[in-house]
Amino acid sequence: MSVERLRVLRELADRGTVAAVAEALSMTPSAVSQQLKVLAREAGVALLEPDGRRVRLTDAGRALVVRADEVLAAMEKAAAEMASYRGSPRGQVRVALFPSGAALLLPHVLAELAETGVEMIAADEDVPPVEVPRLLADYDVVLTHRDERSASVGGPRVASRVLMREPIDVVVGPEHRLAHHGAVVPAELADETWLSVRGGFPVDDVLRSIATVTGVQPRIAQRLNDFTVIEALVASGYGIALMPRHAVRHPDVVMLRLAGVRAARLYDLATRPHAEKRPAVATVLAAFQRAARRATTPDPEA
Repeated sequence: MSVERLRVLRELADRGTVAAVAEALSMTPSAVSQQLKVLAREAGVALLEPDGRRVRLTDAGRALVVRADEVLAAMEKAAAEMASYRGSPRGQVRVALFPSGAALLLPHVLAELAETGVEMIAADEDVPPVEVPRLLADYDVVLTHRDERSASVGGPRVASRVLMREPIDVVVGPEHRLAHHGAVVPAELADETWLSVRGGFPVDDVLRSIATVTGVQPRIAQRLNDFTVIEALVASGYGIALMPRHAVRHPDVVMLRLAGVRAARLYDLATRPHAEKRPAVATVLAAFQRAARRATTPDPEA
């Protein structure tokens, strides 16, 4: 079976439509369809079946996609090994990061990579964890975040590794009635007006946990995914919020530890299986590990 046709099949599994594959690979839709037909003949079994006006993978097609991942990873590893004979790991690594994680880690990661010969191309992508497999169609590494009680995004076509744990705290304005408490319990928050993020993200998961404990559905005034905006509104007295500890920057908000509820998010680094066998990807993953330690270690001179 042709490696390039296996690549086309994997793109279809990632992107969902022939048109999207054609755009990603700079091909015409008819050329994509022809490549998939040839691959089915090579495999000797139907790989696609009609699904309305589209097509979807058969069981055999899904099984072959997993093998395609392995074949393409082996090809990339071989190319990387040949590159290693020419010197240290080099090349570009495409990385997607959610914004608050990028603000915390990206400066440290780039510093770690400065002398390695590896060029990291970063892009901000703030999507729920279920969207990670889709992102891996365009990126080598995806930094994502999830509630610590949620399942890993890892699976047959996604390798996931926990990078760090970040507590989630309650933030209130300086004049709020709880501003001088070091910690709060959910019962003290039942009647508050909340500023939260969109559903499917870790902070919203913790807010739903508070609702379960108190038996009171939270009154959410605004849903915004920019923590800078959220803490500005909190500082101005428009409500309170849950925020990841390292994302808090505003000088006029007060952080309160949330007692009685497991409140934290996990940072996950996701790749395709075996991607770390590429020296450049392995270098980036190691840089993230060191950056996480640097970003979360208190400054002894502070």
